[in-house]
Amino acid sequence: MGDKGAAATAVGKVVEGTILIRGKEVATRTEYLEQSKLIFYPDNPRVYSVLRGKGNVPSQEEIQRRLLEMEHVKELVQDIKQNGGLIEPLVVRDKTFEVLEGNSRLAAYRFLAKSDPLKWGYVKCSVLPSNIDEALVFALLGQYHIKGKKDWVPYEQAGFLYRRFKNHHTDIKVLAAEIGISTKLVKHLIDTYQFMIDNDEEDIKRWSYYDEYLKSNKIRKAREQYPKFDKLIVEKIRSEEIERAVDLREQLPVICSSPKALQKFATGTLDMQEAYDTAAEAGGDSAHVKAVKKFREWITRPQVENYLVESDGKIRSTIVFELRKIEAKAHHLLKKLDKSQR
Repeated sequence: MGDKGAAATAVGKVVEGTILIRGKEVATRTEYLEQSKLIFYPDNPRVYSVLRGKGNVPSQEEIQRRLLEMEHVKELVQDIKQNGGLIEPLVVRDKTFEVLEGNSRLAAYRFLAKSDPLKWGYVKCSVLPSNIDEALVFALLGQYHIKGKKDWVPYEQAGFLYRRFKNHHTDIKVLAAEIGISTKLVKHLIDTYQFMIDNDEEDIKRWSYYDEYLKSNKIRKAREQYPKFDKLIVEKIRSEEIERAVDLREQLPVICSSPKALQKFATGTLDMQEAYDTAAEAGGDSAHVKAVKKFREWITRPQVENYLVESDGKIRSTIVFELRKIEAKAHHLLKKLDKSQR
């Protein structure tokens, strides 16, 4: 439909229809609109994530420029050019001509129009009512990009969920059901996004650092123990003392499991690497320590105890035999460990 003759024939033709959003039938019409009259939608999660400033609404020119810098938009330019037009229409709000869905495609279309304004002057659009509820708009975007194509990066997903939760007062359980992920993950994404806002973090490339930082229970306990711990970690991320997000997953929990290393790290006596080395030497990163701890945590679970106690027959006899072997070996090891410490 992108070639000059086909587009010219389609201009003026309107197809009425409906779209289902959160169980509600919303009237739509599909038609070709002048792309020059369309407006980028600043609240679209992809646009918002790229250009989020301190409350500033970016200009249309800035949105166009920044979108064209993105690799997926450069690929879209070639895809649209080779296809001769869009496979999926843009989703536009009536009267305001805001492009609710398809801002990247609009940027690509406008780039093509610079060299051939006649061929790329009109673009296929699915037009929604001007008075459509904003919550329905965001629900539609969630269906497209989280439950459907899943092409938003985690930061974009988090920004979408954050605004649905904060601005539209949508319950976390409802959000989880809408997009098919757990309530725990929804809460984590929202909390991480809030953490970045609270700490004036505008570099979206650092999302993975804070994502890892807020996942660990060991780190959470350290944050509770040391009120300035968050500020310390943010500073170390920005200064690149913490070079990789993976260090927050693999090294920081080890530091937090060693009280002495943690205290020195939290008060600035040791840097990240020094604190990790100290904690590792004390056994905080030992595979053997982890294995013993994991067994202890497993065997002390109430459901495990209930299963072991309630077992019968051959299973019960085998369990008793194995536990007695473990008991004897544990007693033997404890005696040797006590002796070696004297």
